[in-house]
Amino acid sequence: MRRRGPSRWAHAAVGLLLAVAGACSTGSADGGRAVTGGGDGGAAQATRVVVDSRGAEVEIPARPMRVATVSDGLVEEVMIVLGVADRLVGLGSTCLVREFSYTYETAGGSTFSVEGGMNPGRLLRPQLADLPQFVARGTEPNYETLAALEPDLLVIDVGACTLPWRTDPEAMRRGLALLRSLGIPTIVLQGPNSGGAAGPAGLSGAIRVLGDVFSKIEEAERLAAVLEEPVRWVRDRTRDIPESERARVLLLGLDPRVRGHGTVGKAFGTADVQSFLLEEIIGATNAYTRRASNILSLEHLLAMDPDVVILPTSNGYHPPRELFDGPSFGSLRTLRAVKHRRVGALAWSPCNCDKRLEYPLDVLVMAKTVYPERFTDLDLGERILRFYRDVYGADETTALGLLEAQWLAWTLDQPDDALRAP
Repeated sequence: MRRRGPSRWAHAAVGLLLAVAGACSTGSADGGRAVTGGGDGGAAQATRVVVDSRGAEVEIPARPMRVATVSDGLVEEVMIVLGVADRLVGLGSTCLVREFSYTYETAGGSTFSVEGGMNPGRLLRPQLADLPQFVARGTEPNYETLAALEPDLLVIDVGACTLPWRTDPEAMRRGLALLRSLGIPTIVLQGPNSGGAAGPAGLSGAIRVLGDVFSKIEEAERLAAVLEEPVRWVRDRTRDIPESERARVLLLGLDPRVRGHGTVGKAFGTADVQSFLLEEIIGATNAYTRRASNILSLEHLLAMDPDVVILPTSNGYHPPRELFDGPSFGSLRTLRAVKHRRVGALAWSPCNCDKRLEYPLDVLVMAKTVYPERFTDLDLGERILRFYRDVYGADETTALGLLEAQWLAWTLDQPDDALRAP
């Protein structure tokens, strides 16, 4: 690859950082003059306008070739499907490229482990691990590093765990002002947990924006349709369940960091996309009825006594066996769901602050766990492998690798029992 000299952005980065930081602190709406056009002294590059998730019109290169992202996998996964992942030059998420492992204790003093967990994009495109990182979780981007990458486009998923923008609109305003000052065209995506449409519609909308960005509109429409199909199939199976017969389900984000303080984790509230999938697609009722997700006391959790417990990705991966056999959460074993082993774990999705392309897997696992009698014909393992083939065009070996990377191998061993995940 030809080595580039410092760009006009890299030369200007430090000065702009200082100047714009001052402008942002005074509440400037624009934060500086946007830079558009082509290379230094050359003919202007062709551009076009794309409408992002905010409804904002963004002028971008007609064919963006150097793309930086702030995303925990959504943007990169879509780019892989659309065949444009080779245009990535920098990433704003460490979770996307990490490989994870966890070890758990049992009540008898032994341990069991899960290894090799990762984001599907990392497995499909190992080269992602070699790309420069310009954001550390919980901080603002390193704009100087970003500018030195010479991107002709930046795509930011507001729902990514990396940035605080999902919960801090003012930080988002300041960041976008600074990016305009650097002259980096920026597309903003908003998923169902970060200001976009509720449920699957929010993800499909973000996918369509990316299809427009990369001039792959038909391919993006196909991808959205493939994701929506299993969700529609589950909804058709559960839409006739009367309110009085709906299972009460607790979406419980276990958190070892808070045990010993009278709590064990957080309950996902009704405003979370996971609750939307549970109530609107699965046909169950969220046992925790408040909108916001919250860390709850042990007494509150025990008082809810749900019919079923679902363990989403939250502060690590937590398999049902950790509730059944481990010493860390023994206080929850009086819950009827734990006593009757009606507990299911969702696919491992590191940095899962919003949803990504694997959200239909959550729907399938929840459906089988909550209403096994309605899904006796659902072979979870085979259906998940087919999902990877349909979405990513994966061959059998790669599909199996994806299933194992999301710690779903238990669905192959026990295809008719979703309640006994390791």
